[in-house]
Amino acid sequence: MYIFSRCRALFILLAFLPLTGCLFRSRRVERQLSTAPLKSASQAELIEYMNSQATKIKSLQATVDIDTSVGGIKKGRVTDYQQIRGYILLRKPAMLRMIGLLPIVRNKAFDMVSDGRDFKLWIPPKNRFVIGRNDVETHNPDQPMENLRPQHIYEALIPREVDPQNEIAVMQNSFEIITDGKKHQVQQADYEIEVIRRVDHGWFLSRKIIFSRTDLLPHRQFVYDQDGNLATDSRYEGYKDYDGLNFPSQIEIWRPQEEYDITLTIVKLQLNGSLADDKFALDQPVGAQIVRLDQPQASRVNGTDPK
Repeated sequence: MYIFSRCRALFILLAFLPLTGCLFRSRRVERQLSTAPLKSASQAELIEYMNSQATKIKSLQATVDIDTSVGGIKKGRVTDYQQIRGYILLRKPAMLRMIGLLPIVRNKAFDMVSDGRDFKLWIPPKNRFVIGRNDVETHNPDQPMENLRPQHIYEALIPREVDPQNEIAVMQNSFEIITDGKKHQVQQADYEIEVIRRVDHGWFLSRKIIFSRTDLLPHRQFVYDQDGNLATDSRYEGYKDYDGLNFPSQIEIWRPQEEYDITLTIVKLQLNGSLADDKFALDQPVGAQIVRLDQPQASRVNGTDPK
């Protein structure tokens, strides 16, 4: 009887207290939502746009301004380098050349070329000529240029098609945080296309492409490695009509594992022009220090190119 009375008293107390407002209080949650007009598209339409853009671009010649930052949490500091002028040549299926010029004097800061499998990197200020495979990645904080790989630039410039034989794409309705005209951070709805790729040991999330609902254009691409780590985060802004194709006038490429960030601002762009093989030829300079990234660390640096 005593236990029953105590339980009834407790029940009455719990039922009564919410009416008094003593044990809780309410507060309003402000939802900062974008007021921009939004467009709609289906999953099939977004994938068709991605695939058609990748198909239409056969080659690319660009004059760019290059902004580079190196460092982050791992290194404990970030170093911003002075903007330089550069040139990019791209030809499908996998050819890429990228040249950077030193400020004022306009001598070469670097010259990098790749055939999709192997790459060469000439760094005249350090008299270093780097040779390696695209799939051999390095994390050398003392030589940040040598961490750069051509395929990272290539896949950011022209996101590849969805391969129906080895990939599955799904769409998610989500939102992103943007800065509005009044410099307020607000939520804005977007579409996300997630591309899942099949490899020998199973399936993994290969890419995630973010489409803005204001223009239905891709404004961000996340590329992941097979262990689920974010490998490349690319942002696309300032779309313009180049030769009848929409192409971003600014591309930012962030590599979180190597901690370098490259922003390419398009000064001049020509699409689908003719590019001969010799445009992608880079000979070893006489007297340059050779660095072979496909050899053990102890034997990478040589005075001549080993045969």
